[in-house]
Amino acid sequence: MRTVLVTLSLSLCSLLAADRTNERLSEAADLFTEIMAVSDRSIPQDLLDKAVCIVLVPGLKKAAFGFGGKYGRGFAVCRKQGDAGWGPPGAVRVEGGSFGFQIGVSSTDVVLLVMNERGMKRLLTSKFTLGGDASVAGGPVGRTASAQTDALMTAEILSWSRARGVFAGISLEGATLRNDVDENEALYGKRYENKDVLTSSLAPPEAAAKLLAALNKYSARKTS
Repeated sequence: MRTVLVTLSLSLCSLLAADRTNERLSEAADLFTEIMAVSDRSIPQDLLDKAVCIVLVPGLKKAAFGFGGKYGRGFAVCRKQGDAGWGPPGAVRVEGGSFGFQIGVSSTDVVLLVMNERGMKRLLTSKFTLGGDASVAGGPVGRTASAQTDALMTAEILSWSRARGVFAGISLEGATLRNDVDENEALYGKRYENKDVLTSSLAPPEAAAKLLAALNKYSARKTS
């Protein structure tokens, strides 16, 4: 009897985890769609079209009570080879900390564009530090905004945030981005690392259809 109860409990926990993961995928799709729908306050189209991968973290939590910290879970998606759209999502965690006289809790949506192969190689590692292992710069805002500055043209990753309806470039230097194998297990049934997901031929889970449709709607592959 005890064994049966333990098995049922574990099964219930797995179902709940999968439900929350699917919900988070839907939130990531909504985040991207809402940002791109406001053309004068969105990600510049030329940058989106050139991006190799995108990372969406809905509801990054920032808390500060003397010591500060950031924590959020989201998804990375990379383009398939041969201009074949976007591949399966890999789960990520964003973590970071700070220290100072600060107090409060807030929730912020975060978007990262990985702009080149160097940045993608960082994304395929188990973890890396933004601004340390990979160069990062706050991205410009506006569908037709100019991106021809040295910082933007050389950065491996461009970053934006949305808080209280305001979408703007943000500096995430010092934050750590790592694989979320627990979420990947909920998605794929195996504890995959993102190097086994993002550039693979894995079939995207059904729950990712909404996110992939949004990405395909607003971006097309362009090279220069």
